[in-house]
Amino acid sequence: MAKNKVALSIIIVNWNSKDYVRKCLRSVYAHSHGLSFEIIVVDSASYDGCGEMLASEYPDVRFIQSEQNIGFANANNMGAAQARGECLLFLNPDTELVNPAINLLFEALTGLKDAGAIGARLLNGDGSLQTSCIQAFPTILNQLLDAEAIRRRFPKAFLWGIAPLYSKQDELAEVEAISGACIMMKRDVFMDIGCFSVDYFMYAEDMDLCYKAARKGRVNYYVPGAVIIHHGDGSVQNAKSNFATIMAVESLWRYFKKYRGVVYASVFRGGLFLAGTGRLLLLTGRRSLNPREDKHSFHKASWNKWTAIMRWATGRERWVLKYR
Repeated sequence: MAKNKVALSIIIVNWNSKDYVRKCLRSVYAHSHGLSFEIIVVDSASYDGCGEMLASEYPDVRFIQSEQNIGFANANNMGAAQARGECLLFLNPDTELVNPAINLLFEALTGLKDAGAIGARLLNGDGSLQTSCIQAFPTILNQLLDAEAIRRRFPKAFLWGIAPLYSKQDELAEVEAISGACIMMKRDVFMDIGCFSVDYFMYAEDMDLCYKAARKGRVNYYVPGAVIIHHGDGSVQNAKSNFATIMAVESLWRYFKKYRGVVYASVFRGGLFLAGTGRLLLLTGRRSLNPREDKHSFHKASWNKWTAIMRWATGRERWVLKYR
């Protein structure tokens, strides 16, 4: 291997997640040994002091400051363009390694000739399984029925593609898609499929990447022995608006339009409107049966979420157009 090369480049995109980045890096260095790697952090115009923190505490980490918030896909591509690794790991800042997950992923990836993207077993902050760490490619049906309770009730249903999560065999499994919180891929494969698609500002770029790999004849894999905590939406979980909710459905709509056509995407939009109508009616009925229910409860959050989705479905969230 040439002097300017390393085995792996770990790329982390930061947006107002400085404290998460610090914890993430601490876990990477604690659990990753015997592997030549570099870490690249791209700050997407949050200017939250992440660069200063890295210079002080992790001077070996390469820091890239983007002057504009260019979105998750673009920022990852920017990091990849500067990477020296023969393999690339795209890792969310709100993740923490539990074991030598990166070593296990790298060992699996380099031993597979047909590999596209590979990913780890993701846990929530409380240690419970994060069922979204592997997924089936999006369809109208699995998106309209997308609910944690339904997935856990019927975990082996073809709709979700999460059966390997519940397998008693701790071995590699072929899957359709990997969560963007932790995706490892060989550099030449990443470049061959066109990197992350910049059709999306945030969300769905992981599904798009895995789909492009599959279309190229590559196989995406799940590595159950590699375990990582993913706190989930660390940058946006405290947001007071429905930005993340709307961007999620907007990105799915773009994905469907890109790969299934305008009609399919329109049916998805209409289906979300009908689903939202049903959810709001159920919430209204529940509130009428319990008028003293805390206005700041889970049901209030659900009401706001589905109201925002219905506004998007009817074209009333026009601000989203600037991200197209």
